[in-house]
Amino acid sequence: MEVPEGVRGLVELTRPGNAVGAGVLTFIGAFVAVGLPAGPDRVHVGVAIGATVLATAAGNAINDYFDREIDAINAPDRPIPRAAVAPRTALAFSVVLFGGAIGLALTLPLLAILIAVINLAALVTYTEVFKGLPGAGNVVVGYLGGSTFLFGAASVGTLSPTAIVLFLLAAVSTVTREIIKDVEDVAGDREEGLRTLPIAIGERRALAVGGALLVAAVLASPLPWIMGTLGVAYLVLVVPADAIMLYALAESFEDPTAGQKHIKIGMFLAAASFVLGRSLLVV
Repeated sequence: MEVPEGVRGLVELTRPGNAVGAGVLTFIGAFVAVGLPAGPDRVHVGVAIGATVLATAAGNAINDYFDREIDAINAPDRPIPRAAVAPRTALAFSVVLFGGAIGLALTLPLLAILIAVINLAALVTYTEVFKGLPGAGNVVVGYLGGSTFLFGAASVGTLSPTAIVLFLLAAVSTVTREIIKDVEDVAGDREEGLRTLPIAIGERRALAVGGALLVAAVLASPLPWIMGTLGVAYLVLVVPADAIMLYALAESFEDPTAGQKHIKIGMFLAAASFVLGRSLLVV
């Protein structure tokens, strides 16, 4: 049975791969903080994962609502530009998803609720307030990407040093990826009068800024091993992850579309390295 175009469009609005991926990162944040959760912590982690998936899906949907005119240029195959979903339907859908995320988050420890409130405000205001400011939108998205790890750790009541380092490394890497995406989207962003970093200072200079941030993150990536919070197995995966991200950075100067996709692969491999390092840590 063929799925109706409207239903398919709503699913596409959520970017299900990104939403589920964010849920996985929330679990990793909890795992590096306390290991495999047990008892009430297990329930809290499950709730945090659900809240993350719903909030990410809602953020993606509302971003498409606000970006519908830009997407008509940069991504005409998105659900709203191709008329699979009406703008008002997309907005209502995002509100429902946000409501579900908030309902789940309110059952978590206070620290997790605080992070959820900050993230909700950032998701709702991102496109209208921050996206068009040079670098500001990139920083907001970087924080949101890294905060999934903080949220997972906070759901079990602790922000361990390892979770904080993971947040910082992920946030910086995400800022670089977002700068590369802005280079990719220059045509539509300029048409809409946005002043993203590549438009404000030039595409190659923006990539150089993103590159400097990524190199700093790569140089800092051995810290969890140096601190003794993750075992040597962590290095087994984080070194190739760093290499992939650096390759993707160089690639972005010629092909930003391929570069931002490949840097994402490196970021997920880096997240997996924290799991491996925590799993095989020898005390």
